[in-house]
Amino acid sequence: MKKKIISTNFLAIVACLLWSTAFVGVKIGLEYESPLKFAGERFFISGLLILPFSGGLKRHWRIVKENKKIVLLVALFNTFFQYSLFYTGLNLVPAALGAIVIGSGPIFIALLAHFMMPGDRMTLKKFLIFIVGFLGIVLVSFGRNRFSLVEEVGIAGILILLSVNLVAGLGNIFVARDAAKVPPFVLSSASLIVGGASLYIFSLFIEGIQPSVKPPIFYAAWAWLSFLSAAAFSIWFTLLKRPEVKVSNLNFWKFLIPVVGAILAWIIIPEERPTWIAIAGMFIIAISLIFLNIYKRRAEIRGEH
Repeated sequence: MKKKIISTNFLAIVACLLWSTAFVGVKIGLEYESPLKFAGERFFISGLLILPFSGGLKRHWRIVKENKKIVLLVALFNTFFQYSLFYTGLNLVPAALGAIVIGSGPIFIALLAHFMMPGDRMTLKKFLIFIVGFLGIVLVSFGRNRFSLVEEVGIAGILILLSVNLVAGLGNIFVARDAAKVPPFVLSSASLIVGGASLYIFSLFIEGIQPSVKPPIFYAAWAWLSFLSAAAFSIWFTLLKRPEVKVSNLNFWKFLIPVVGAILAWIIIPEERPTWIAIAGMFIIAISLIFLNIYKRRAEIRGEH
């Protein structure tokens, strides 16, 4: 059991490290392509990259056909709804506020798991650990992108971003609870292909067609984002389907994404500079991760699975 737990934590960290590199790639890509179109292309290619590892086209198609309902649900919730709402909401609120609202995602997922996943209960201690981690996200977000409290904040934008957390939570629960018969590589490949294609088609109605010649750096960012999505989603779906993994505990690792994203931005983007507030937030997130792992080990000793 201990080896599996270490492996799960390691793979969760790898997936979150991959996702954390997306910020720089998306920032480059959006200089040359509209948001929904860029996201649709990226996820569609990600699904194609996973396809060779899913056991052959005939097996892949047979499994998808037999489980088309859950594949469609995962595609809609983990890709189409999540990212169309994300880009829409982010355009309506200041960057720091958007990061804070999205950063509350693990808390939303833990609360959903409490009601929808047997054995994944939200205790008071666990809730307090999540709140501490979220406080770290707030500090990191404010430390990177401050906004004035008197600045007009779009309530619609906040509600849309909160719905992103709800959609992401439901998507994770569908994978963990309802996709037992679908191998992780088949599920990630099919859902990314369907979700990416849906996003791209949707973008044509919302953003129109704007053909243009793009520089090599755009295709480099596009290729990296496609690879990281393929790898990260495959890892995440594999972990969600492990019987010993709790959805709430696994998603707590996502508090690492803005931390590593901020560090990469400080290194790569000239106008980004570290602040004491952001660094303090990172230490708080690290402490909350340590406490969560202590909490999990004590729960295992007590036999709470």
